[in-house]
Amino acid sequence: MAHPFNHIAIEGVIGAGKTELAMRLAEKRDGRLVLEEFEENPFLPRFYEDRERYAFPTQLSFLASRFRQQQKLRNLDLFQNFVISDYLFEKDRIFALLNLNEDELALYDTIYQIMTGIAVRPDLVIYLQSTVEGLMRNIRKRNREYEKHITEEYLSELNDAYNDFFHHYNKSPLMVINASEIDFVNNPDHLAWIEKQIFEQPIRPRTHLHILPD
Repeated sequence: MAHPFNHIAIEGVIGAGKTELAMRLAEKRDGRLVLEEFEENPFLPRFYEDRERYAFPTQLSFLASRFRQQQKLRNLDLFQNFVISDYLFEKDRIFALLNLNEDELALYDTIYQIMTGIAVRPDLVIYLQSTVEGLMRNIRKRNREYEKHITEEYLSELNDAYNDFFHHYNKSPLMVINASEIDFVNNPDHLAWIEKQIFEQPIRPRTHLHILPD
């Protein structure tokens, strides 16, 4: 199916629905799906129990995993392989700024600067913006054992950091979807409307999608 993109990256805070949207769009548009390998990070469950102690190894494990995926993406012919991913490589630093101490962040930045040069730049970034209440509701609904330690305070800090990051983001066209008002999981009309806005409307530097018109 014809479309104007070779690579779309979908982003959002934990519980925003980025993986769900990436999977649905990849299926509907015959795209190659690239998902964040969070379940392979051995430090993640311990991080949610003790952020200060496990933040640095958790961060480096994610960075290494994302770097390996970016290397594979660079070897693809993106003009022949339409890719939809559920993360943006640059977002890795959001978590680093939020969770690492000064010395850890300095070491992290040294490694990050080396790796970020190979990251594939998407043709479009979609940011699923949500409220803390909505994020927490989705996290409880999917009921992952290690996510039960996530607090509303941490989600609020993370949500603010994401909003600030994407407020200033200008490396690719950006579409911001208000995930608190649009239910693409349970309402097929909402999903079809989002799909139309992505693939059938003119590409703009920044687009905001709110509740659907009547």
